[in-house]
Amino acid sequence: MKIAVTGATGFVGSRLVARLVDEGHDVKVLTRSVEKARKVFAAPKFKALEYVAYKPTESGAWQAEISGCDGVINLAGEPISERWSAERKRRIIDSRQVGTQKLVEAINQAEHKPSVLVSGSAIGYYGTSESVRVFETSEPAENDFLSKVCQGWEAAANKAKDMGVRVAIIRTGIVLGDGGAVAKMLPPFKLYAGGPIGSGRQWFSWIHIDDLVSIFLKALLDSSMQGVYNGTAPNPLRMKDFCETLGEVLDRPSWLPVPDFAIEALLGDGAVVVLKGQKVLPERTQAAGFAFEYDDAKAALKNIV
Repeated sequence: MKIAVTGATGFVGSRLVARLVDEGHDVKVLTRSVEKARKVFAAPKFKALEYVAYKPTESGAWQAEISGCDGVINLAGEPISERWSAERKRRIIDSRQVGTQKLVEAINQAEHKPSVLVSGSAIGYYGTSESVRVFETSEPAENDFLSKVCQGWEAAANKAKDMGVRVAIIRTGIVLGDGGAVAKMLPPFKLYAGGPIGSGRQWFSWIHIDDLVSIFLKALLDSSMQGVYNGTAPNPLRMKDFCETLGEVLDRPSWLPVPDFAIEALLGDGAVVVLKGQKVLPERTQAAGFAFEYDDAKAALKNIV
């Protein structure tokens, strides 16, 4: 297949592009910086990649590049694990909602439309809770910034259904891999100063990056998959238990909690991402026949570290 990918140079996107190439697909990388993308994909196996310069939140000549693609994977979005100033919030929203609107606009204009759009979303859709289990059918949170972001993001993607395009949305949890959350947690543990963040009671709904990539690929290729799927492993843990597991894998103690105020001082409103959590279960993902390679956090962390 010929697949267009946004957010291709990111933590998840770069691993996804590598899998697509390994499996013989032709990949068109939509990127704000072709120079950066060429550096990310400098290995010889990526020599056949196509690069398209684009401004995600603006219409333009780039939109014509969607015509003739068999599928589109949409992963673009500003990072959320930073302090949320008013400007940062606007960029978080626009990069997802407006960016997806422009992508769907391109699909609508395509002479030869792709048959499928697989779009990212996040488990922030559900809000936070220490006690409630949530599934793909659960309602969104009210008066919650991240939930509103996800709702707008998904609504923009779902507009492609009006054009006869199959739409699958993956609500992603905390991704474990050689970057992201684990990379930020490793240094204190290696210095014997690791421990849970905040109360330790918040749920940590995680997924190994290889499983997440496999879910995106299954959603791309399996014509029966449409609607929402949770990109989380079936066995979430409390933050305290996750950190104890990480310490065990590293042969380090997990004894020094990081207090709420320290994270809030660093991230402001963005601290909610790590100080509060939700217990998210991949009910529809498993019902679709997806088998997790890493359904145990200890095995996942051993593979990574």
